[in-house]
Parts: sequence; structure tokens; C-alpha cells
Amino acid sequence: MDITAYIDSGILELYVAGALSENENKEVYEHMRKHPEILHEVLEIEAAIIKLTATTSRNTNARLFESIRQKLKPNGSDTATEPKVISIAKPKYNWLTYTGWAAAILIGAALFWTLNQNQELETRLVDTQIEKNNLEEQIANSKTDLEATKNFLNVLRDKNIIVVPLGGQGEFANTYAKVYWNKKDNSIYLDAQGLPEAPAGKVYQVWSLKLDPLTPTSLGTIDDFNTDDNKIFTIANANESEAFGITLEPEGGSETPTMDQLYTLGVVKSSES
Repeated sequence: MDITAYIDSGILELYVAGALSENENKEVYEHMRKHPEILHEVLEIEAAIIKLTATTSRNTNARLFESIRQKLKPNGSDTATEPKVISIAKPKYNWLTYTGWAAAILIGAALFWTLNQNQELETRLVDTQIEKNNLEEQIANSKTDLEATKNFLNVLRDKNIIVVPLGGQGEFANTYAKVYWNKKDNSIYLDAQGLPEAPAGKVYQVWSLKLDPLTPTSLGTIDDFNTDDNKIFTIANANESEAFGITLEPEGGSETPTMDQLYTLGVVKSSES
């Protein structure tokens, strides 16, 4: 397409003046979208017309007002008894006033539409990037969970692991948990799937117990219990434990177990200790 020839053809002036057919308007609009030179030329034409219209309107109105004022003066001397009545027709606005503003509105609408489309595209790109990041995070979490599962299976297969079932206590008889105790590395794996979610402001606290006399030692609180999907927790335990218990305590834990909030309890079998 010869852009220079297209601009010199005069079709852009007709476009700004609103003198083209609907199909011709669409054609010019498409060229404006594709060729910045054409859009720039249309803006220049529209600006020139608005400027010319404003100047012409001011001069025309001034001359018209002066003409009317002169014609309204009494004829002859000041003793004239009755002025001549002049019939004044309402002047029509120059057609450029209408076409200039029409062109401004049309071009403004086109630019607004283009800007809006760009914003929508940017929004979609941002949303796509967020979805991509979320997917990558889910994949990373899945890999982490898979690795944790493999490690836990290796723990279960170790012949030296001591398994301690923890049964529900009192009004919490429906709860349960299980401890897998590896005395070689002084750690336990706690499977707490049988515990309900901790209420707001509360945490589960794990205890190592000596039975005679009864001596509880805190192994810490499970602060992320509600957000952990697997409900399997690794806990350090260097104690010669004879039993394990889990209580529900205020956030931060307690120095001694709250016995009326004892959820589960399990004794280490003597033959395995």
C-alpha cells in the first residue's frame, strides 16, 4: 500500500468531515489501526479543523453581533419615534463545527477501544503468568510430598523401628495416632491423621512419658497441623520414652500436659524398648 498516495488522495479529509459511506469509514479506520502515519494524519486534520472552526466561529459571531447592533439603532436623528424592526434569522453553525467534533469523538472512541484492548491483553497475560506460577508451585509441592512419602516408607521398612499406637482417651475415644520411633537417630515419625483440626488459639503438643514416677517431657507443639495435608510430622526425641501422649494446649504450648485435654496415649511395649 502506498501510504503517501493514500494520504494525498483526500479521503482522510472526507473521513474527518463524515462524508464517507459506512464501508469506506471502516476501511479508513482499519488503515488507521495498521499504519501510524495515517492515524497521525487524521489527528492533524481533525486538530486543524477544530482550530479553524473556533477561529471562524469567533469572527463570524463578532461581525454578526455588530451588524445587528447597528441595525437596531433608530434611523435618522434621536427624535425618531420608532426604530425599524429587523427580522433576524437564527444563523446556522458552520458544518465544520459538527464534523470536527464528530471526528474528535470518533477518533477518541477508536483510541479508547485500542487502549482498552491492550489493557485486556495485559490482564490476560498477567493472569496466565499467575496460573503458570501456581502450577509450578503445585508441581514443586508434589515433588516435595513425593520425596517425603518415599522417606516415610523407608522408615516403615526399617526393622529397627518401634511402632507405638496411640489410642483415644476419655471423651476423645474416637481419635488415634501412631508413633514410629527410630532410636538410632533419636527421632520419631508421628502419623496424626486420626486427630481433628486444632481449634483457633490451640495447638497439639506431643509428650514423651516416663511411667514410674509419671514424668512428662515435651517434644514440642505441632503448629502447622491444620495446614499439613499428610499429617505426618518428624520430631526429635532423645528420651528413653516409655509412652507417648498428645494433648491440646494453648498456642505456644504448656510446661505440663493438660490432662483433661489428653487426646491420645500409647505405651511402648517392654519387649521392644
